[in-house]
Amino acid sequence: MAKSGNVVHQYFKRDFEGYKILVKLNPIRLTGVELTRFDDGRVEKRELEFDEDILEDLKTDGFDETSALEFNLYLSGLA
Repeated sequence: MAKSGNVVHQYFKRDFEGYKILVKLNPIRLTGVELTRFDDGRVEKRELEFDEDILEDLKTDGFDETSALEFNLYLSGLA
């Protein structure tokens, strides 16, 4: 199995009324991080495990691809 340093993560986001959800997906291990960014600036972070249908699930749920930069700006509190 690939070391985590060799993985190209995938990033997704979706805007809701009052908050935004961003997802970082490790497509090899099917693990990731979900950030919920509320309009008042609060950020909640959850570590997640996904099943093999995660890409289809994200598409069905209306998530769009985004960049590592955007995800990490929210993660660090700079956005």
